[in-house]
Amino acid sequence: MESLLRMEEVGPPTEDRIEEIEEQMLEFPQADCPVIHTFGPGVYIRELRMKKGTVIIGREQRFQHMNIFLRGKVKMMAPDGSMKTLEAPMMFVGEPGRKMGYVLEDVVWLNIYGTDDRDVELLEKTYFVDSPIRRKRNETRAKMRALEYASALKDLGVTPQQVEDESRNLPMLDFPFGSYKIGVFPQAIAGRGIFATAEIEEGEIIAPAAIAGIRTPAGRFTNHSDNPNAKMVKAEGNVYLVALKRIEGSKGGDVGEEITTDYRETRKEISCQE
Repeated sequence: MESLLRMEEVGPPTEDRIEEIEEQMLEFPQADCPVIHTFGPGVYIRELRMKKGTVIIGREQRFQHMNIFLRGKVKMMAPDGSMKTLEAPMMFVGEPGRKMGYVLEDVVWLNIYGTDDRDVELLEKTYFVDSPIRRKRNETRAKMRALEYASALKDLGVTPQQVEDESRNLPMLDFPFGSYKIGVFPQAIAGRGIFATAEIEEGEIIAPAAIAGIRTPAGRFTNHSDNPNAKMVKAEGNVYLVALKRIEGSKGGDVGEEITTDYRETRKEISCQE
C-alpha cells in the first residue's frame, strides 16, 4: 500500500497498469467518496468530496468536460507518468480517460455537464466507462434481497408481474431541480433500485417520492426490505422518502447502501394514486 502512496513509483498510468492497481486497492478498506447530484436548467453538476490521505483512481471519462476545483489540493499523475499538484480554486476543461492521484488536502470537485437528463444511471452510462472490475462488483451487488421481496409480495397477495404492470402504467415525474444524494442503479429485485451516493442522516428527507399524486423515481424504484432504512411520509399533499437511520454513501467509487422501505407499511400508509 505504501508504494501506491508514492505515486512516482507507479509509472505511466496505462489502462492495464491502472486496472492492476485498482484490483490491489480493492483489497483494502475503501474511503468515503460522497457524490452529490445537482440538476438545473440544462446542467448536471456531479460533486465529489474526498478526504486528505485518499489514493484515487477515477472512472474513465468518455468526453471533454468542465471541471471546477472548489477546495483542496491533490497530486495528479499525467499520462506520461509525471506528477502535477493541483490546488483550488481553479477551473479547467478535463480530457477523456482515467485519472490517478493522491489527496493532499480535503477536496471538493465539481464535474459540469450540459444536459437536461436527470436520470443518474443514464448520466453515469453516458459520461463514464466502468472498468471490468467495477462491472463484476456491480453484478454481485445486484443479486441482493430477492427472497425478501418475494416474501413481501406473497404477504401482500400480489405477483411480481402485477407490481411491474402497475408501475409501468402509472406516470412518473423527473426529480425537481435541486441536489440529491441518491441515484437509480441496477438491482436484482425489480431491475432497478434507489442507492445512496453520499451519507444520509437519520430523519433527513431523501427526495420527494410523489408530487401532487404523481410519482418520482424515488416513488417508482424504492424497493422492499424486511429491515428498511427509510419510510414514505405524507406532507402537504406530497409524499417524501425519509431516512429511518443513517445511510452510508459511496465508498471507493461504488454506490452506497440501497434505500428501502417496508412495502407492507407503505401500502398501509400511502397511495400515490389518491
